Amino acid sequence: LAVGWGSRAVAAWATSPGGCELVQSTVDCTGRWLSSVPGNLRGDTEELLIDDNTIQVLGNASLLSYYQLRHLSLTKNQLELIEPGAFLSSQGLHVLSLADNLLFTNYSLTAAALSALPALRTLDLAGNRLTEDMLSALVWNLSSLESLSVARNIIMRLDSSVFTNLTQLLELNLEKNYIFEIDQAFEGLQRLQKLNVAYNYLPCIVEFGLTQLRVLNVSNNVIEWFLALESDDLFELEVLDLSHNRLLFFPVLPRQSKLHSLLLKDNEMSFYQRLPNGTSLADVTVQFLLIDGNSTNITTVSLWDEICHSNLSSLRLLDMSQNQVWYLPEGLLAQMPSLTHLKLNQNCLETFHLSEGDPLAMLMELDLSQNQLAELGVEVGAGDVLPNLQLFNLSTNRLRVLPPGIFTYTRKIATVDLSHNRVDLCPQPAVTGEAESPPCVDIRGIKTLTHLSLAGCGLRGLGGRPFQGTSLMHLDLSDNHQALSGDLEWLQDLALTLQVLFLRNTSLSSNAVDFSAFNSLVRLDLSRNSLTVFPTSLGILKLRSLDLRDNSLPALPLDIAQMLLGKSLREVYLSQNPYNCCMLGWWDALLRVEGLQIPDGQEVTCSYASRTFGPRALPESVLWSCRWQTADLALFYLVLALPTCLTLLVAFAVVFLMLKQKLLKMVKTQCGVSSPY
Repeated sequence: LAVGWGSRAVAAWATSPGGCELVQSTVDCTGRWLSSVPGNLRGDTEELLIDDNTIQVLGNASLLSYYQLRHLSLTKNQLELIEPGAFLSSQGLHVLSLADNLLFTNYSLTAAALSALPALRTLDLAGNRLTEDMLSALVWNLSSLESLSVARNIIMRLDSSVFTNLTQLLELNLEKNYIFEIDQAFEGLQRLQKLNVAYNYLPCIVEFGLTQLRVLNVSNNVIEWFLALESDDLFELEVLDLSHNRLLFFPVLPRQSKLHSLLLKDNEMSFYQRLPNGTSLADVTVQFLLIDGNSTNITTVSLWDEICHSNLSSLRLLDMSQNQVWYLPEGLLAQMPSLTHLKLNQNCLETFHLSEGDPLAMLMELDLSQNQLAELGVEVGAGDVLPNLQLFNLSTNRLRVLPPGIFTYTRKIATVDLSHNRVDLCPQPAVTGEAESPPCVDIRGIKTLTHLSLAGCGLRGLGGRPFQGTSLMHLDLSDNHQALSGDLEWLQDLALTLQVLFLRNTSLSSNAVDFSAFNSLVRLDLSRNSLTVFPTSLGILKLRSLDLRDNSLPALPLDIAQMLLGKSLREVYLSQNPYNCCMLGWWDALLRVEGLQIPDGQEVTCSYASRTFGPRALPESVLWSCRWQTADLALFYLVLALPTCLTLLVAFAVVFLMLKQKLLKMVKTQCGVSSPY
């Protein structure tokens, strides 16, 4: 506000007599325990927010003083009734929010009140326990409405009578109801552009013919098939969300549309032109039996051919993840020359072939993770394959090797995820007795590559220079128990560029690696290893995040806060280590570092005498015992010897005093003469 209003910011805020906040022509009375609309506010108020109060009735006189009101919000009250004359003095109202109230109680009277709003553009009736009949009555005379939300109600069935007069409606939100049937309810909404029917109980969509619609969200229903109207008319549809349904087949889309985003995630979809046993069903058709009242209509569709009848040339995003797809029909991707994002993860794909002829030149992201890929085929000729690809996710498959030179043609590749595949990096050391080296993945010379994940790949001790010619900034080598069997010499080519390094669960020991050369590191994960001593080479790094969880560290250096590392750290994870309760000076030092976060600080424990304690609240008995254990040994021995020395000294004095006279006589006797005085 200060930036937007400059020097007027201080003067703009004020407090009304009712405790509401005033900001120019806006009055905010949210959460004031009001049981009625304040009547002593400014008469030129244009926006009135009375959310989260206890108002039950909006009376005829409630808004008489606010003749310039344009925006009224009564969300989260206990509103049961709006009297018919409540808006007579506020007929210029454009936005009205009545969400989360009890309008089902007296909906007919409330409907009469709403009919007095000829300029109303936006109405929110969400969460009012409204049925379809109540909804029809409430919006019957609101022909000026452009946006309507009736989400979170108890609507079950919609027909043509519900929205008859809403000829100007542009946006309609029906999500989270109980709708199981829609019978021509939207046919008269010629200007409708955005329709949200998510989280309902629709079993199917057939003869879809809303040509003017741009965005359709029918996700989270129980839809088994989607059939667009067989027509050559141009559909304005741009976004279609069918995710989280029960689709059995690829949807039959409009032949002509402007579709750029097709979301089919989490369905039961597959293709049936070929079966795993080699049987071809290319000539087999599927018949849909449509029963409407007394009439029966049979639609015959060849689903694998019908795909080709839809113009998908403008499609940019296709999400088919979490389905049962085990192959893609020939020509499917050929219809999508504008595709930039393709998600096929969590399917049953066994092979995937890329060729120079596939028109995927615009593809930037390809996700094939969590499939059963054993082979990735690439047919290369004179041209490029996936020249604009930037992200390639192949994680959690059965790959052992990638086609030679696959990344040579992806000139913009930046992120590659090969985690949880049984792959090795080139160059591989020659195996005695074998003519050829084992298969491996060669990423050398890929200058654009910045992010690489090789977690859980079973990497063995790497040699040579597998990252030569790359500029990796993010590298994940977690869950490779033999990858760090030697030193980090094979990482030397990344010393200047590497910023994030994950070495989680790699059997790392304290003396195995030296990190001092990696001056650009800002995040390092060493969790779930076997560290018994804090690596001294970390002290000179400027890390911002360090993870030391689940190791065998008894303590950290006492001067860690004074190290370069301690001054740069902003986040450190320390739990699940057997810290010594008598060696916690480093812990107190870290707690004093300004700006340092220890997210798992409550889980950090230390051990003393086979017991576990939290370092923030050690018992006094433990502290006292630790003081004795950590005291100066020289002082300790001095304290032990002092009583003995004192005892001997006293004994000597007593003996001397007792034998003094006898000693003097003995001396005189020995000398034979008395001394002259």
